[in-house]
Amino acid sequence: MARKSGSSGEKTAIAVREAAIRLIAQHGFAAVSMRQIAREVGVQAGALYLYTPDKQSLLFDILKSHMEDLLSSWQDEAPGSDMAPEARLERFVRFHIRYHISRQDRVFISYMELRNLSPDNFVEIERLRRLYEDVLGEILSDGAAKGVFVMEDIRVTTMAMIAMLTGVSTWFREGGRLGPDDIAAHYISMSLRLAGAHVPMLAVAE
Repeated sequence: MARKSGSSGEKTAIAVREAAIRLIAQHGFAAVSMRQIAREVGVQAGALYLYTPDKQSLLFDILKSHMEDLLSSWQDEAPGSDMAPEARLERFVRFHIRYHISRQDRVFISYMELRNLSPDNFVEIERLRRLYEDVLGEILSDGAAKGVFVMEDIRVTTMAMIAMLTGVSTWFREGGRLGPDDIAAHYISMSLRLAGAHVPMLAVAE
């Protein structure tokens, strides 16, 4: 996204993105106008173009920033390849759950608004998504090679597991019966089972 120079310009650019995220998550990309975003930020509609060329560029920036931050955040926590596959899968699941439930609007937009990207922008976001999917795929492949995971199709299992984990962001609410750590523990158990590992059943919290 093009940004006006200076600290004030940077703050406004961030405010534009955050306003767009809130409005798109609530109303959908097609229903949100640049004028609405400008009004939410508190600037004139014409001033918005100092920070983004158009609405398509704004959407692409939101999705690209989300994926790049996801990949960068994982790299900060990624275990070494010498760690057991089961432990690496546990690390991935905990990371994915924690990251996604703290960014519910961004996650919603990243999945629901892909269809509104231009073809070139779609290709770039899909490339970034595949990089993240490959992180899990490599963990599962390593586990299968070492005989601790048993799957009929690693790619299908990868996609099913990511869909399952990401789905938490659609229903998780702070103050619910289970906290993030409790949810992660259950999803670790389910993920290990989906990968074909033997794990004991967890006690269900009341």
